[in-house]
Amino acid sequence: MAMITVTAITTMIEALRLMAWLSPAYPVGGFAYSHGLEWAVETGAVADEASLSDWLGDVLERGSGRNDLILASHAHAAAGDAAALEAVNDLALALAPSRELHLETSQQGRSFLDATRAAWPCPGLDAVAETLAGPVALPVAVGAAASAHGMARGPVLAAYGLAFVQAIVSAGLRVAPIGQGAGTRIVAALTPRVAALAETVEPLGLDALGSCTLKLDLGSFRHETQYSRIFRS
Repeated sequence: MAMITVTAITTMIEALRLMAWLSPAYPVGGFAYSHGLEWAVETGAVADEASLSDWLGDVLERGSGRNDLILASHAHAAAGDAAALEAVNDLALALAPSRELHLETSQQGRSFLDATRAAWPCPGLDAVAETLAGPVALPVAVGAAASAHGMARGPVLAAYGLAFVQAIVSAGLRVAPIGQGAGTRIVAALTPRVAALAETVEPLGLDALGSCTLKLDLGSFRHETQYSRIFRS
């Protein structure tokens, strides 16, 4: 009975830690980025609930959402191997298709790692921080931190995927004519797809990385010179 109780408490603590790490209140500056959505709204590609849902579904399953989960998975596996972790991080940063998207992942990744190390210190996380002393991609920071704390990889990937969706929906509520009810419906509709994607990508190798969201990639370049904007990406 005692063993069951300890296991249940440990699982609960891990779930609460994930909720804290991936909360909008976590000090990573995620509110400043739209992941190319602001440009899509500017051009009319995203104008209502249906178009945001379609756009976000593609980004999740065919673009950076899927790639981030693969990278987080490999960072989790490599957290005890400095050379492997550094290689995953270098690849993650190199995959950013534009200056703005590179800034989005590297600024949030650095902020996440620093904030997590300060609030949830442990020797494993100190080793991760020593290895990743420069720019850090967000999925790499999350995956490595979770591994350093002994957290199971599957739930981390699913939670990261849902946070990815929620962050972009939050940006959509601020920049597009989409209400909170519509945003909530989009999150609800994509949640099963997030869970399925997390399960699918967990065993994949780095050679499975790839994206076919070319409109978002090109739009992120155009957003750099967009006349009126409120987001950094």
